[in-house]
Amino acid sequence: MSRALTPQAPASDAPHVPVLLDEVIAALDPQPGDVIVDATFGAGGYTRALLSKGATVHAFDRDPSAIAEGRGWEEAGTTPPRLILHPRRFSEMVAALAEAGVSEVDGIAMDIGVSSMQLDQAERGFAFSTDGPLDMRMSGEGESAADFLNSAAESAIADVLYEYGEERQSRRVARAIVAARPLETTGDLARVVRKALGHKPSDKKDPATRSFQAIRIHVNAELDELREGLNAAEQLLRAGGKLAVVSFHSLEDRIVKRFFREAEARQTGSRHMPQVETTPAVFEQVSKAIRPSSEEIARNPRARSSVLRHAVRTSTPARKEAA
Repeated sequence: MSRALTPQAPASDAPHVPVLLDEVIAALDPQPGDVIVDATFGAGGYTRALLSKGATVHAFDRDPSAIAEGRGWEEAGTTPPRLILHPRRFSEMVAALAEAGVSEVDGIAMDIGVSSMQLDQAERGFAFSTDGPLDMRMSGEGESAADFLNSAAESAIADVLYEYGEERQSRRVARAIVAARPLETTGDLARVVRKALGHKPSDKKDPATRSFQAIRIHVNAELDELREGLNAAEQLLRAGGKLAVVSFHSLEDRIVKRFFREAEARQTGSRHMPQVETTPAVFEQVSKAIRPSSEEIARNPRARSSVLRHAVRTSTPARKEAA
């Protein structure tokens, strides 16, 4: 996004369009002086809008390139600075904010998954549309996709493809990957998967999509990060604070939906136990799934699969390991 932070700054030079931006900002309803967490800074789309409303934003991203971009406009236009960048996983937000002297916040936004910037940079190895190193690491540290695929057992690869990509022919694809080792580029992997699944140019969806998603989720432990991040958000939000989460596929949305469902007030009891107990709500005013309009999808096709869910924190003490 553009580096300027002042509310009057034009946004026309922003190369990436944040998904469901208006809906996320409406859900958070930021007021001047509010302290908001942008858990997934990326190109800064949500952060820009939050700053323009007068909020102070603590922005998290484990991607060094996103943080480096944000450093250029971290302290611009406001005194004291209203943007504080944290080069950390958002699951660590409780500890990070404690170090910054913040014990509670008014709102938290999460935009789960890979960012447009990462997809558009061939050298990051996230996309099969352009050939690049088989990397996929958001932080640039730890095991890469190539490390995993070139060393893991066939059964382990199949399990990842099935669990995180919902690939029904995971064993066939895993067998083909092992037979083709070593794999070095995204093109190598895409060709192997397409051949294993019988790809036709007329197919509406590239069969490599599911495998790339699965491997990326595994390499970055994305679903564990989401669960831990939701728990952290529950701990940080003040009573009346708002949580807005945008997800992009069913695995993520399932976790968010379950988290909110279990956080609402519940009654326990049965015909064998007539005494009914009510578990107090940790979140209330839980929204239904909000999806992008046809106009937004036309402007930004990557918004097509996005889903927003949001809720308001109550005064009930935070649970442990809720998600």
